[in-house]
Amino acid sequence: MTDIATRQPARLPEIFPGVVIAALIGGLAFGLHQLPHMNVVSPAILAAVFGLFLAHAVKIPERMEAGIAFSSRSLLRWAVALLGLQVSFGQIAAIGWTGFAVVAIGLAVSFLTIRALGRALGVAPKLAELIAAGTSICGASAVAGVNTATGAEDEDVAYAVAMVTLFGTAAMLLYPLIDHLLMLDSRRYGLWAGASIHEVAQVVGATAQIGPEATQTGTVAKLTRILLLAPLVMGLRFGRRKAAVGNAGVGMPLFVVGFLALVAVNSLFALPHELTALGGQVSGFLLAVALGAMGLKTHVAALKAKGWAPLVLGALGTLFISLFTLGLTLAFA
Repeated sequence: MTDIATRQPARLPEIFPGVVIAALIGGLAFGLHQLPHMNVVSPAILAAVFGLFLAHAVKIPERMEAGIAFSSRSLLRWAVALLGLQVSFGQIAAIGWTGFAVVAIGLAVSFLTIRALGRALGVAPKLAELIAAGTSICGASAVAGVNTATGAEDEDVAYAVAMVTLFGTAAMLLYPLIDHLLMLDSRRYGLWAGASIHEVAQVVGATAQIGPEATQTGTVAKLTRILLLAPLVMGLRFGRRKAAVGNAGVGMPLFVVGFLALVAVNSLFALPHELTALGGQVSGFLLAVALGAMGLKTHVAALKAKGWAPLVLGALGTLFISLFTLGLTLAFA
């Protein structure tokens, strides 16, 4: 599909039809997310599935291309920026320095290890990087955010999202069972879950059975990983720019500036709960619209062509971050 939006500034009449269809997909995903037993699957993931199905069920008119491209890129950046309203430095302080160290070290080591495993398995570097981001940071949001620096194909994004959905859901179901053997206290269990499970909804699902303290700690640990998305994106962009043009500087993307600014505002001021909740809903909806648009540009044949290696990488990556952060939690938390 031609990416018209990358060749010229988007104009409303050109992007409107494609944005509407992507928004309808996002709305449908949000509606289904409200149904019983569906709240453990994020609207963004549901939207990606719906977009993928629609792309194969009907022929997408060419006049929708510009709006679909705009939704999958520009709206995605706004979604990531608005995530800043969900995080504050006060929340991060609640898990203490040892909790922060578990999250940060677990994220950094897991990202680098999974990316290296991808090279060893022969996975395409950009796809491996997206799987590493989704596994080590925050699921679909991280896959989409890191791709602003990675620049992978939409099929790679869809594959990485599928990996974090599959293995994050498996972790959500298995963690409470494993805890019966480990017998962790609520704080340690919540920290472990929040430091290793992929999606926020999956963390809540895995900790709700243990108790409110586990859920609170797990959610804060997960939000800390979301905060670390911004420096990772900047690091990846800087590395690519430096490799391409020597020692030239790299500007900070506006959506990262917006994300950090909203984190600062949420940390410095006592924002009404209604405002931060609204920001979370809008961010989640825009992310669903963006991934729905990516689904519209994805083809199953391209996913199948990638073979089994990325699936193995997703499984090994989830296993690694689970065991590594468990070790950190037992040692330091």
